[in-house]
Amino acid sequence: MKIVVLDGYTLNPSDLSWGKMQDIADVMVYDRTDINNFEQIVKRIGDSDIVITNKTPISKEVLDRCTNIQYIGILATGYNVVDTKYAREKNIPVCNIPTYGTKAVAQFAIAMLLEICHNIGHHSKAVYHGRWESCEDWCFWDHPLIELSGKTLGVVGFGKIGRETASLAQAFGMKILAYDNYKDKTLESDTLKYVELNELFQNSDVISLHCPLQESTLGIINKNNISKMKNGVIILNNSRGQLIVEQDLADALNNEKVYAAAVDVVSTEPIKSDNPLLKAKNCFITPHIAWAPIESRSRLMDVAVDNIKDFLSGSPKNVVN
Repeated sequence: MKIVVLDGYTLNPSDLSWGKMQDIADVMVYDRTDINNFEQIVKRIGDSDIVITNKTPISKEVLDRCTNIQYIGILATGYNVVDTKYAREKNIPVCNIPTYGTKAVAQFAIAMLLEICHNIGHHSKAVYHGRWESCEDWCFWDHPLIELSGKTLGVVGFGKIGRETASLAQAFGMKILAYDNYKDKTLESDTLKYVELNELFQNSDVISLHCPLQESTLGIINKNNISKMKNGVIILNNSRGQLIVEQDLADALNNEKVYAAAVDVVSTEPIKSDNPLLKAKNCFITPHIAWAPIESRSRLMDVAVDNIKDFLSGSPKNVVN
């Protein structure tokens, strides 16, 4: 039995161990594989029985060339890098990691919001640059400081991460408007209610995206929907970059319809130099790290190993095809 990990670095840049996986079978770990190099992908898979990938694509052509593959494991929740339909035709289960970073991703969404509210990084740098020492007053601030209590957070996508984000926001005294196709009315309270999307856009002070990327959500933050929002709204996205029409958001930031935005994801990753958000006013961009605390990556590793064990025992779990 051979296992190949095609792009293991982002999960384990050396602060975790592949030991539990190595206890199962022989494991070859590549830190990175060129996603555009078909022959390299095929060569690295070789005669491996189990293929583990994060962002390296496993296409129909790869599956046809690598005939020994019995199982494909995804080191992530999303699985669009694999031709799951064709894998099913070849009786190859594809298994993902459905839950590992709920608390970390929700925490990051709130961290983005707090940075917008206080610009802590900016003000800390200002102190180190001597501006407080030379200040005529005993304090100063360069940006409006925002108190969250009493404000309304609209959560688009009210699954596990959306609910966790809402819970954290409620601790700050925020009211929650939730939008989801599947409504659990038992969660409603004096400070949380389900609404339709237009009502959420119209009445939220802050909008946080936690929905999957589907045809119905592609570009959900666009010029038309932004026009429905409050003047000075704040927009957060650490879900999927393609949920936002980036030029439309950049325009809204530059004309101050949107006060600020914070995104941990963009439409093309790594970000390209021509991404309009890079030149937009009051836009905070981080490099897709909401998922990455060592605690959540450790859980991801454990589930990936358990998925392989379950497959080998004849009862695969977390199968997406």
